[in-house]
Parts: sequence; C-alpha cells; structure tokens
Amino acid sequence: MANVSTTKMSSKGQVVIPENIRKQLNLKVGAQFVVVGEKDVVILKNISPPSLDEFGDLIAEARKKGKQAGIKKRDISDAILKARERKK
Repeated sequence: MANVSTTKMSSKGQVVIPENIRKQLNLKVGAQFVVVGEKDVVILKNISPPSLDEFGDLIAEARKKGKQAGIKKRDISDAILKARERKK
C-alpha cells in the first residue's frame, strides 16, 4: 500500500511533501511535477526529462512521423516564425 501522510498548504500555495514520501520516491531538490486538479483531488506526478538515448529515439520517431505526414523542414521553420509573431 502507498505511504500516506498529511500536509498543509501555506498562504503562498506551497505544499511540503513529507520526508517519508520524498525518501520513498527518491525525490530530490528541484524535482518537477505535473499538477492535476479535479473536484476535491489534487495529483502530483513526478516528471523527469528523457535521457540522451531516449531523446535521440524520440527525435528519430518524430522525424519518421513528420516524413510520413509530408512535413518539410521549411514547414517547421514557417510554423516557428508564425508562433513567434503571435507572441509579440
């Protein structure tokens, strides 16, 4: 069964993850989370960047899918420029 603890939210919206949970999940300073809220439930999901090997595999798969979809390098450059123009 999951390790269960209680915590409180500060006036700044900060929540401390109890030490026993941090140790159990091997959470380190700077850990990043996706936060999902639905009705009275808040879920914190620990996320980590892919390793260099995983990243290479992801890039290769994205290139393969792009090629299958008929996307060209120029299409990507155009999309980036268009997105940057909208930010101004």
